[in-house]
Amino acid sequence: MLPYYKILFKRLYSLRNTRKLFILSITTLSILITAFYNPLNIQEDINNKYTNIGNIGLTVTNYGTIGNGFSSFPEQPSCQYPKGSGIENLFIGGIWIGGVKDGLISVSTAAVDVSTSNRTAGFEFTNAPSSTILERSSLQTSPNYRPDAISHQDFVCQFFDTNVTYNGTVIQDHIPVGYKVLLETYCYDFNFANNWVILNYKIVNIGYRGLNQPIDSIYVGMWCDGVVRNTNITPPGGSSFYSKGADGYDSTYRMAYEYDYDGDPGFTDTYVAFKLLGVTPRPANENINDKTHFTIWQFRNTTDPLYFSPTVDNSSAPDGAGKYQKLQGYLKTNPNDSIDNPTVIPSRLDVLRHTPSNRSTLVSYGPVRNENNSSYSLRYIEDTLNVVFAVVCAKKTGSDPTTWDSAYQRNDLNVAASWAQSAYDNGYKLPSPPDIPVTKTVIKDKNVTLYWSANAERSIDPISNLEDFEGYRIYRTNPGTDLSLNQDLTSLLNLVGEFDSTRNNVSNNTGFNFIKLDQPKYFEGDTTAYYYTFDFPNQLNGFQYVYSVTAFDKGDISQNLGSLESSILSNAQRVIVGTPSNDDPNAEIGVYPNPYYGSAVWDGSGNKQELLRKIYFFNLPSKCTISIWSLSGDLVDQLYHDGATYNGGDIEWYNTYADGSQKFAGGEHAWDLVTKSDQAIASGLYLFTVEDQNSGEVKKGKFVIVK
Repeated sequence: MLPYYKILFKRLYSLRNTRKLFILSITTLSILITAFYNPLNIQEDINNKYTNIGNIGLTVTNYGTIGNGFSSFPEQPSCQYPKGSGIENLFIGGIWIGGVKDGLISVSTAAVDVSTSNRTAGFEFTNAPSSTILERSSLQTSPNYRPDAISHQDFVCQFFDTNVTYNGTVIQDHIPVGYKVLLETYCYDFNFANNWVILNYKIVNIGYRGLNQPIDSIYVGMWCDGVVRNTNITPPGGSSFYSKGADGYDSTYRMAYEYDYDGDPGFTDTYVAFKLLGVTPRPANENINDKTHFTIWQFRNTTDPLYFSPTVDNSSAPDGAGKYQKLQGYLKTNPNDSIDNPTVIPSRLDVLRHTPSNRSTLVSYGPVRNENNSSYSLRYIEDTLNVVFAVVCAKKTGSDPTTWDSAYQRNDLNVAASWAQSAYDNGYKLPSPPDIPVTKTVIKDKNVTLYWSANAERSIDPISNLEDFEGYRIYRTNPGTDLSLNQDLTSLLNLVGEFDSTRNNVSNNTGFNFIKLDQPKYFEGDTTAYYYTFDFPNQLNGFQYVYSVTAFDKGDISQNLGSLESSILSNAQRVIVGTPSNDDPNAEIGVYPNPYYGSAVWDGSGNKQELLRKIYFFNLPSKCTISIWSLSGDLVDQLYHDGATYNGGDIEWYNTYADGSQKFAGGEHAWDLVTKSDQAIASGLYLFTVEDQNSGEVKKGKFVIVK
C-alpha cells in the first residue's frame, strides 16, 4: 500500500492456553495502518466502534473516519461482509467538506490517501475532549435500548475541523473553516436490510476564532479507499494486497463501487458501494442526480494527468485539480473520460474501472443551495446542512467470472441500495417482521434439539399496529459440510421446516401440532418458557452446524407489503455436535478420527491449511487435563478442558470458520496437531492421558497420525 513506509508485523492468530501461537511468517505492513490512518492514536474502546448488528461489520470513529485501515486486524473488522467471512471491503474512508469562506477555498477532510509524507496531513477532524461514541438501540431486548434510537444499532458522535494541533502534533496543511459534524449511523437486523449502514452527517457552522462569515459554494463528499479481499486467504500486507480491486460508478443509484478483480478468485465474491442517499436543505425542484459527482484516482499518484491524488485544497492551474475540484467531479471536465459516456472506446476511465489497481473513489454533492436557491447554505452560526450516505455490501449475483462486472452481477447490490434509499426516504422507518424467537439448543451425542418461545406471536407490526404473526421457519446448514472461507450464512442456511397458522389462507396452513409441546419446558437458571421444539437426529459428531428459527408474518395487502421474516442471522445457533460431559469413571475416552489421515474432511483450506487441522477427544469429564505424549515419553502438548465454557477458541480452525458464539456439547475438546513449541506434529503413534480434575482419576489412550 505504501511505497515509502513499511514495518514488520507478526500476525497473532490464536491464544493457545497461556501462550501465543504465531502462525504466519513475518509480513510487511504499511505504517499507514498504525500511524497514517490512525494518526492521533485514539483509544479504540472509547473513540471507535464497529457494527455487530446485521451482516456487516463497519468501524466508525468519532474523528470522522470509517474503516480502520486494518490497524486492529483481525480482532476488529474494518468493513467485513459477510460477518465472520474474513472478507474485508474497505481500508479507510471519511467525509470531505469544501467551501468558500471569506474568499478562501478550503476543504476539510476526515481521511485521505496521504499523498505527502506528513503523517497527519488530510486527517483534519478531531473529537472533543473526553468524548465517546454513544451506542443506542431500538430493540427493547438490547442493553443499549433507548426510546430515541432510530435503528437496531445507532452510533452517535461528533467531531470538529477547528483544531490545528492535536496533543501537540501539528495537523499539516490544515485550514480550519468552522465545521462541527454530528454523525449518526444506523444499521438494521432484518433479512432484507442487514448489509448496509447509513451515515447521517449533520454539518453545523460554528464559526472560527470569532469570525462569522457565511460559508458558500459548499460541496460534500464521501472519500473511500475500498479494498475487497479475503483476509483468510491473504492477510493484509504489501502493496500487492491492495492493488487487486476494480471500480465503477452507477449514476442512477449515485453509487461508487469496488470488487475484487483477481486478488482471491473464488473466495471474495462481494461488492462494496458508497451511495449518496440525500441532502437537506435543497431546492424542491432540484434533480439530485444532476448535482451528484464522481471521481477516481490512483492511490498516491503524482504523475497521471487525470487520475492523480490531490495534494492541495484548491488549484488554479488550467490542467490541475485540488481537493475542491475533485469534489466538483473533476473527470466531468473531460467528456471523453466520463464514466457515463459509452462512446469512447476504450475510454481511459473504462480501462481504469475494469483493470485491477489501488484507487480512491469520491462521491460528492454540490454546490449546495438552500430552499431559496441561495448558495449561502451555511450563512449563520448554527446553520445546519444534512448529508446522508450509505455503505452497501452485497454478494455478486450469479457465478460469472470474478473479473466481470455486469448489471446482472450487481443485482443484489442494487436491491440492497434500494432498501437503504427506501429507509432514508421514509424517515428511517422500515416494515418490521415479528420478533426473533428466543431459542435454546440442547446437544447430545449425534443429536441436536431446538426449543423456542412464543414471544414472536405477540409482535405488533409498526405500520398496521396489528398482531400479524403467521408462523415459524427452521433452518440448518448442510450436514457434513463445514463452512467455507467466504461463508455467508444467509445463503448457506437451508429451510428444513415451515409451520404456520390454520386460521387463514396464508402459506401452507400446516398448524403447529408437530412442534408444539404439551407443556412449556423450562431450563435451570432460565426463566423463559419454551413452547416449541424440533429435533435433529443423526447429526455428525465433530462438525459445525448452524441452526436458526425465524418467525414470519402474513404481510399487509393494504400497505402492499409481502410477508416479512425475522432475522435469520441474529438467531443463528452455531453448534459442534458431540458427546456431553461424562463424569462416569467407567466412561471410555477416545479420539476421532483415529487414525487421522491428513487432511480430514473437516480440515480447512487456503494458505493456513497446515494450521487448520483438528482431531477431537470425546467423552471427557466436565473438567480435566489432556496430555499428549510421544512414544519416547516427551510431552507434546497439554490442554485444559472445562466443558461448561470450552468453545474451540484455542485452535485456529475455530478462529477462521466460526465467530466465537459456537457451542460444544461439553465432553469434547479439539486439538490442532500443533505442539506446545508451535510445531506441526509428524506422522506416528501418540499416547494421551486425561486427568479428571474433580476425582483425580487418570485414563489413557492412543491415536495415530498419518500425513
